[in-house]
This record gives sequence, C-alpha cells and structure tokens, in this order.
Amino acid sequence: MSTPADLETQLSTVQQQAAGEIQAAANLGELDQVRVSYLGKKGKLSQVLGGMGKLSAADRPRVGAIANQVKTELQTRLDQRKSELQAAQVQAQLAAETLDVTMPGVYQPQGRVHPINSIIDQIIDIFVGLGYTVAQGPEVESDYYNFEALNFLPDHPARDMQDTLYLPNGQMMRTHTSNIQIRYMEKHEPPLRVLASGRCYRRDTVDATHAAVFHQIEFFAVDQGITFTDLRGTVQAFLEALYGDVEMRFRPSYFPFTEPSAEVDVRWQGRWLEVLGCGMIDPNVMKSVGYDPEVYTGFAAGLGVERLAMVQSQIDDIRRLYASDLRFLRQF
Repeated sequence: MSTPADLETQLSTVQQQAAGEIQAAANLGELDQVRVSYLGKKGKLSQVLGGMGKLSAADRPRVGAIANQVKTELQTRLDQRKSELQAAQVQAQLAAETLDVTMPGVYQPQGRVHPINSIIDQIIDIFVGLGYTVAQGPEVESDYYNFEALNFLPDHPARDMQDTLYLPNGQMMRTHTSNIQIRYMEKHEPPLRVLASGRCYRRDTVDATHAAVFHQIEFFAVDQGITFTDLRGTVQAFLEALYGDVEMRFRPSYFPFTEPSAEVDVRWQGRWLEVLGCGMIDPNVMKSVGYDPEVYTGFAAGLGVERLAMVQSQIDDIRRLYASDLRFLRQF
C-alpha cells in the first residue's frame, strides 16, 4: 500500500526525470514524445496519481496539491522548450535560405548601357541632386503646345514642312521637348524646378551630324525674383558636374520662347564647343500658361543629347548611335 511519503517521492522523481528529458529533446517531435510520456492519459504522472485512491481523506489534498504543482511546472518547461525549438527551427531555415550578397556572383553580361542612355542618366542624376523634378510629355503634339504657346509666330520657319513632320490629322511629331514645359506649367503653380527629356523629330537630312530622330533635354525654373545670374549659376553647376572644371562662355542668341537668349560654349580639348541654348522665359510664354510675368520670372535651357554623347565618347558620326552595330556598342 502506497503511503503519502511514497507518492511524494515518486512525484519528485517524475519531476526530475521529465525536466531532464524535456531539456534534452532535440526537436519538436522528441519533445512531443516526452509530453505524452509524462502528461498523457497513460503517462507516468497519471500512473503516480493512480495511487491516490488508497490515501486517507486527510492526505489526499496535500498530495494532490503537490501533483498539480509538478504538472504545472512540467507544462511550463514544455512550453518554454517548444518556443526555443521553434525559434531554432526558424533560424536554421533562414540560414539555409539566405543569399550571401557578399559572395561574388556569376557575371554573364547581357548588354551595355547605350551612350545616349548613359548621358541622359548622368544629366538626370545631376539635376535631381539640384532639386529638380523629372517630367515627360507626348511625342505627338498639337501646333499650340509645340509652337503657339512658345511664342513662335505663325510664319516662323520652324513651322514649315521642311522642318516639321506633320501627321494627316494636323498633329505633328514634336520638334523639341519645350512642349513639356508648357504642359507642366499649365498644371503646376510656381515655384518650379523641372527637367524634361525625350525624343524629338525634325525633317532633317541625315548626315554625320544630323538625324531625323534625336533626343533633347530641357531644364527650366520659375519663381519670384529669378534672374539671368541664377541661369548662369545653374548652367555652370551642371557643366562642372558633367565635364569638371571647364572654361565657359555665353554668346547672345535668339529663341522665340526666351528673351534675352544665349548660346553656351565650353572650351573642350583646345577649342570652343557649343553645348546648349538658354535664356529667360519670354513674358508671352508666361502669359500663355496663366502666370503673371510681373510677378514671376524664370529661365529655360535645352541641349541635344547626341551632341554631348558624341563629345563624351569621341564619336565621329551620329549615325553610329543608331546603327545597332554590336562591334561599335561593345566599346562602351
């Protein structure tokens, strides 16, 4: 016949053995086997408690309290060990699936950045660093956005068929990216700092320096108090970022949409090279987008991407940029 002391000893033994096996469980499967072995219906704890029926009524509460304490402690240990094993399992899975980005990958060149895209990316990075927003617009344009709103007179030579590619519906392929300037200013209030880029189209005879399809980049700013000095400083910051410390000069020029206007040259390899045109936005252009030219002023500048790409990469013929000749493109 079991005595209260016997049952207490058995409970203490079960508690110690179970604690050791719980800690030794190497995975969730082994841990579950330990749980069933001790806390299951036919487990060791149940077997010990089966002897309580032979205890006196006075001894049962004390032994029952000890048994509940042992059961609670074992359940706590099981839950704690389960959490540890689950965490270890997750870490092992992460370690197995982790890609070590510090290891050198297998490089299989699929292509190279085209010289045109390369120079566009460089220019965009420079102006984004100056706080400019990048904008785009349609390549098929109306006469209003391509010419009229930009202060081109009705008889301006740029409207001729010799210069412009017209479509049967009266629309045209834009001849410059300045249409983006008008469209952007119509939808936004100053202050503005914007860079626009994209393809342009003109009915040019293709030769070593001309193409019917080319790329342009334009940047403009509108705010109160903007002067030609701001334009010069922006152009200088841009050219120094692109070419380094180069000598720069402004030459008076004419554009319908700017007044005053200038051409900008840089001294490159011992000679002066024209790189862009610029000027203060004409008051008529301001009025066409609803800006008060008595309150706001601004500047605009535009450049041909192909010209800069040819200078930067020392390309002698613009047609090479569009020939899709891998022997040529693999040089870059």
